[in-house]
Amino acid sequence: MAPYEPVEHGEVERYVRQVWDSDIVGSLSELIRIPALSPAFDGDWAAGGHLRAAAEHVRAWFAAREIPGATAEIIELDGRSPVLLLDVPATDGATEQSGGAAGTVLLYGHLDKQPPGGQWSEGLDPWTPVLRDGRLYGRGAADDGYAGYAAVAALEAVRQASGSHARAVVLLETAEESGSPDLPAYLTYLADRLGDVRLVVCLDSGGSDYRRLWLTTSLRGLAQQTVTVRVLHSGQHSGLASGAVPSSFRVVRTLLERIERAETGEITLSELNVTIPEHRRKEAERAVAAVPGAAGGALPLAPGVRLVTSDEVELLLNTTWRPTLSVIGASGLPEPAEAGNVLRAETTLALSFRLPPTADSAAALAAIQRALTTDVPYGAVVELSGGEHADGWDAPAPASWLSAALDGVSDAVFDEPWLGVGLGGSIPFMGMLGKRYPRAQFLVTGALGPDSNAHVPDESLHLDQARRVTQAVAHLLHAHATA
Repeated sequence: MAPYEPVEHGEVERYVRQVWDSDIVGSLSELIRIPALSPAFDGDWAAGGHLRAAAEHVRAWFAAREIPGATAEIIELDGRSPVLLLDVPATDGATEQSGGAAGTVLLYGHLDKQPPGGQWSEGLDPWTPVLRDGRLYGRGAADDGYAGYAAVAALEAVRQASGSHARAVVLLETAEESGSPDLPAYLTYLADRLGDVRLVVCLDSGGSDYRRLWLTTSLRGLAQQTVTVRVLHSGQHSGLASGAVPSSFRVVRTLLERIERAETGEITLSELNVTIPEHRRKEAERAVAAVPGAAGGALPLAPGVRLVTSDEVELLLNTTWRPTLSVIGASGLPEPAEAGNVLRAETTLALSFRLPPTADSAAALAAIQRALTTDVPYGAVVELSGGEHADGWDAPAPASWLSAALDGVSDAVFDEPWLGVGLGGSIPFMGMLGKRYPRAQFLVTGALGPDSNAHVPDESLHLDQARRVTQAVAHLLHAHATA
């Protein structure tokens, strides 16, 4: 392996700042205006055309960059949300130095968005871009409409600084917020065009502060299930039926106790639990030591509410390596102001489980379904719907070239050493790629921070961190091409 010679930092920094300020912020602002809700939140997405409009907006920006030999194309398989593909040839330097052995770099992001998520602060709106105090506010700015722009700017910066990069493909999907249900079909369809992927760069992540580069080293998996418990054909007067007919709410509560201990939140099904690797525990300890208070510290707790533990390492492990249950929706329950004294006929709950990175999500969902349907109290009718699952991901150990380059980037771009940490959310794409490309190195990072407000009101992109992440990616692309 040749010793790593970094690309000239000053030129990378100058170019990245210039392109962000003159080109990216304006185009990203217009992307915010497109209400490109993910298919899970817009059943009429195809007719509405917002996902296609978002892809076309960014495609036009790509095409105007005039990178020699690059192509930009929207691909839309029948009945599936579109993907945007930008294919950039390797630089001459990469071709000469690696003999093509560097393979393909796959840079990933997504263009679909979450719904507004509630009331935004005064002067802010999910579909209206607002620049304020070094941040760009609007839905999709940080999660993660900026990703495609940052990927292209990093590739351009490498070229501007006379560096090298391998052949690169920027892939932006439009259903990530729905669990990426269409992505396996696209990966199969595009397998020949993607080629031998050796480095995956995902910019749909972030970390606990804006002082350093954070690498996401693991992602939790996901299982979702909607359960309906029915005890009557129609509701009955509670004074006549209660005490004779079991409450549907009590039955579903009993079923959930088979899965989760209410007093602790512990998930008891073995299929949903794994042994936490020791090196991941040590990693969590380093992250907590570097940024004390970050584990849960930014959460807007109601007055008097305490976190589940005061041990920050355990908090971090709870949110990255342990399974959890969230009841994310319900029906069959009228609004309190409209509730009469009625024993309701049924209760429906939407259940969302976060799974450890290495858990088998299919086995986990099957175990959940068994727990909800076996020996149901009082013979109540249980109906399941909407079941889905996605595996998590645990990063491979970084190659020596990547470790060295990360150290160099931390010195050149950031004032602090880089840190790795698990992420409690899910990016199904990473698990898919980890299985499909077992020889690939993974760089999962991004500009999201503890107050970026992804999925909730007042989402914003920290522009300085986005610029620094872009610079870091440029340096790492060069390191990969010259390793």
